[in-house]
Amino acid sequence: MRVKDMPARDQPRERLLAEGPAALADRELLALLLGSGSKGTNAVELASLLIAHCGDLEEVAHSEAHRLLAVPGIGPAKAARVAAAFDLVRRTFTAPERGKITSSADLANAAAPMLRGIGHERMVAVICDTAGRVIRNTVISTGGADHCPASVREVITKVLTSGGAAFGLAHNHPAGSLEPSRSDLDFTAHLEEAAETVGLRLLDHLVVTTRAWRGIPLKHR
Repeated sequence: MRVKDMPARDQPRERLLAEGPAALADRELLALLLGSGSKGTNAVELASLLIAHCGDLEEVAHSEAHRLLAVPGIGPAKAARVAAAFDLVRRTFTAPERGKITSSADLANAAAPMLRGIGHERMVAVICDTAGRVIRNTVISTGGADHCPASVREVITKVLTSGGAAFGLAHNHPAGSLEPSRSDLDFTAHLEEAAETVGLRLLDHLVVTTRAWRGIPLKHR
């Protein structure tokens, strides 16, 4: 049965509007993200198939769009919509606006939710004012499974145009290693030097994995 042919009280959208999202099962919330089903399968059934394919809802949330495409009935538009929605959720779990970065742990708490649970490398910056209060958290670049291209100029420009005086950087290693690569070390050294040249302070650069983080040595520490 198509969702729109169900009684209104049983349709996920109508139930969410009437009772709130807590009243809906995982598959029903996911069905709303999918927007529609496929031939012979309604949106709720398709959502159930997607959850079963990944193992559970958490795995759906951590899946790349191309993995979702393996489910019959999930095309590029649906896969992209689901991946985008869960990534937006990850981005909201960052340091609260005007939070303060006073330690590497503060930086890890602010940056890690934007980095954990994704299968490719991503570099993010937490930009602060002179007192260390967070101005904004932003994605600098996204790469592949074991690299993340970024330029020193790109980072410095992002901080300056955001009105920052200091910033922390973090990137993930999807394979789980906390050991910084040679390119990580070189990039950090060049970035710290460039930041000092224009009057900015690099607070820290972290390597983040699913369960832990590690700081890359800085000259001023």
